Amino acid sequence: MSNKGVEGGSYKPLTEESINKIHQSAMQIIEEVGFQVNSEAAMGLFEKGGAKVDIENRIARVPESKVMELINMAPAEINLCGQEEKHDLLLGGPRVHAGTGGTALYIWDQRKGEKRHATLEDLKDIARLADGLDNIHLFMLCTYPNDLPVEEVDINRFFAGLDNTTKHIMGGVYTPEGVQQVIKMAEMIAGSPEELRKRPIISMITCAISPMILDKSYGDLARPIVEAGIPLVVPAEPLTGATSPVTLAGNLVIQVVDSLMGVMLSQLIKEGAPVIYGSVATSTDLSDLKYLAGTVESGLVNAGAAQMAQFYKIPYYATGGMTDSKVLDSQSGYESAITSTLCALAGANFIHDAAGLMEFAMSMSEEKLVIDNEILGMVMRAVEGIRVDDESIGLDVIKKTGPGGNFVTTNHTRRFMRKEHYTPTLSDKDFREDWETKGSKDTFQRAAERVDEILAGPARNLPTEVRGRILSEIQNIKG
Repeated sequence: MSNKGVEGGSYKPLTEESINKIHQSAMQIIEEVGFQVNSEAAMGLFEKGGAKVDIENRIARVPESKVMELINMAPAEINLCGQEEKHDLLLGGPRVHAGTGGTALYIWDQRKGEKRHATLEDLKDIARLADGLDNIHLFMLCTYPNDLPVEEVDINRFFAGLDNTTKHIMGGVYTPEGVQQVIKMAEMIAGSPEELRKRPIISMITCAISPMILDKSYGDLARPIVEAGIPLVVPAEPLTGATSPVTLAGNLVIQVVDSLMGVMLSQLIKEGAPVIYGSVATSTDLSDLKYLAGTVESGLVNAGAAQMAQFYKIPYYATGGMTDSKVLDSQSGYESAITSTLCALAGANFIHDAAGLMEFAMSMSEEKLVIDNEILGMVMRAVEGIRVDDESIGLDVIKKTGPGGNFVTTNHTRRFMRKEHYTPTLSDKDFREDWETKGSKDTFQRAAERVDEILAGPARNLPTEVRGRILSEIQNIKG
């Protein structure tokens, strides 16, 4: 059975009128301004599909009727599967899930006060941590292994994920050869190409370049991914005042255009291909033009994009949970919490970057991954809202208990105490005296202990026979 996720959608930063205005503006841009297509294969597909193309300037313009025809071909729901069925996720509508994101180049080690380049071994450890954290629903490959040449990155990143967690693995890709190797490996694990299509245990990301550019590399990589039946994520990253208008509405229009370019391409490759609309939209610091990750406006625009995805009836990949802080401090906590909360309440299907990222998404922290797992538990509880029915109101038990009574020993309390209230796994709830007796540990210290506890446990690897076959048949895997 799939984890259908908690139903979000109670938070709506856009009115119905605003949604229609953004949609019509995006359609006008796609039809009249067009977008640049730097992949010859992609341009050929757009031309064959009815776009008006300017070959010299590499511009494709698509009539609104054709845009909507292609959007309507895309499935409204996608099952992202784990190697164990308990980790299957059903994306679509306002259902909410969260996970890691990236790709960070560095590791922040707060115990040593050290920032260093991430390695392949780091990614393996992070995958093991994600496997042991209940509120991390999906493992997106979140660091770049700087110790490997680029031609070995795709296969080793996906192997590190698949070999260390049974949760669904999502990741960006870099080379055509790498894509083919990863698909071959996933088919071995699934049992066959047909089984992988039925139960996709991996998904891949190809990004648009804002504003309004389909990159050659990603345009070329989309085809083998789609043809193999692998779910394709097509996010865009417009930055306010830099690669989009400075206003949130203008940013959202560019985000819609850029992500829909990928949606259209996927359906031109193969009608009905599983595709996930995506946003990595955020703010620019106009004092020095740097990317900002932890702004409330990032949460707002990604929440608005959730409404646009629901309008188009396409599963949605949002961005939340990041911070611009360089250390694990209060800024790290409140920036991560507010953006994840806004996205989740708006019904974002998968909130990526929601755990572990910091310093403008450049660094990954194992301890922050644990802390964010706690934040996400509370976020998901907020999304659930308040259940109101005869059983939850408990009128009978109120009458029976009467004025001045207490409810501690009632069956009603025993029945609801665990499912009505989120039970923290990291937060301290002790009296000061008890907290001091236990060592007066702060949040970071408790998170560090949890990291050590998980990594000290038994490693979880692929089945021996399958693992051996992968290592013998696919080159350059650092097993």
